[in-house]
Amino acid sequence: MAEITAAMVKELRERTSVGMMDCKKALQECEGNMESAIDWLRQKGLSKAAKKAGRATSEGLIGCKVAPDNSIAAIVEVMCETDFVSRGDKFKTFAADVAAKVFDKDPADAEALTALAGDELNNQIATLGENMSFGRFARYAAQQPGLVGTYIHSNGKIGVMVELGVTKAETLKKPELLELARNLAMQVAATGTIALDASCLDQAIVEREREVYRQKTLDEGKPEKIVDKIVDGRIQKFYQEVCLMEQCYIRDDKVLIKNLVQDQCKALGDTISVRRFVRMQLGETA
Repeated sequence: MAEITAAMVKELRERTSVGMMDCKKALQECEGNMESAIDWLRQKGLSKAAKKAGRATSEGLIGCKVAPDNSIAAIVEVMCETDFVSRGDKFKTFAADVAAKVFDKDPADAEALTALAGDELNNQIATLGENMSFGRFARYAAQQPGLVGTYIHSNGKIGVMVELGVTKAETLKKPELLELARNLAMQVAATGTIALDASCLDQAIVEREREVYRQKTLDEGKPEKIVDKIVDGRIQKFYQEVCLMEQCYIRDDKVLIKNLVQDQCKALGDTISVRRFVRMQLGETA
């Protein structure tokens, strides 16, 4: 069995908010495997660990730039060591400048972004006295007719882009469409959404959830003959939690997102499709 260290127990506690002794027991039961230990705690009903492993612990900001007509947008993680630096005007300006480079140049990968902004990064490190780095970044250029809605949380540590498509170019001029895109981006930011709908979910994630629910249901003493039915119901609830189109709207929990979009289709006299989204929470692992 792998040695269970204090650091491992601490990490599991931070990721699950479960007591130290239960975390240690979970790691012992799972021979030190962190992901299996998270599942073990969830099976025992001790943890509501996030569906995406990892906690946002790094400091910094999400930089953002959006075209005046909302046809293109870009977001990027710019990391630093302390919240004190991230709240400063110089760092905020730097994050915005990096987002502008992603927007203008559309770098292919991290190496390309470093080639574009590496000198500025080194200057900031020298000026502000902290180590800094670039994290993830994304650039959306909407297929036309379409637009990109963005949302940056007030603390600057969560950023979302949502692309909507329509069939009529004149619909793009209606402010209700951009408002819908921004509201959907806020929805994704608030809920930690990971897929548009069930068909877009990674099946490995679904199977992991199914196994957790199955073991938990068995541990609850439910008869074997109804376990699969109960698990299917819990999987449907899982879809409602993590799939955007199945979620309840955060501004009105009696309205599903898919119905919100359909209502806007009728109001604007056009077909609206939610094409894609990206969510970045500073320091979160993908």
